[in-house]
Amino acid sequence: MKAVVQRVTRASVTVGGEQISAIGRGICVLLGISLEDTQKELEHMVRKILNLRVFEDESGKHWSKSVMDKQYEVLCISQFTLQCVLKGNKPDFHLAMPSEQAEGFYNGFLEQLRKAYRPELVKDGKFGAYMQVHIQNDGPVTIELESPAPGAATSDPKQCIITGQNWILKNS
Repeated sequence: MKAVVQRVTRASVTVGGEQISAIGRGICVLLGISLEDTQKELEHMVRKILNLRVFEDESGKHWSKSVMDKQYEVLCISQFTLQCVLKGNKPDFHLAMPSEQAEGFYNGFLEQLRKAYRPELVKDGKFGAYMQVHIQNDGPVTIELESPAPGAATSDPKQCIITGQNWILKNS
């Protein structure tokens, strides 16, 4: 499972010219579900997303508070294209969970997110729809999360690649 988490001042989703979801300050999560993902990866990703410290504390200290600490909003968008593998220059999505299976899995993800946080603060797009996602990135801060590969040792060191304020976290 892969997630791209962006700290936002606001974000919204439009389908067919109609805005269906919107949030103020918080995080926008683009979620890509793979063929191999299980409940274990789902729970890992929910925990990481909700506890990711991308906000300042009251004294202005960076990277101190999570979306839950600040009681901010979360906008989730299912995005199978995160499971892309390039074949030459052509994207191939054979690693993405098929739509029929992925919809239930994604709904389970949303359910767990709402159960672990405050349901009224968790919004989402429309699974499988052609959407316009409007994101006002704050910072900019963009972090990529990837659940550990099935069977991977959980003691692997955390890896973090920093480019400006854009971070890539792997196996964390």
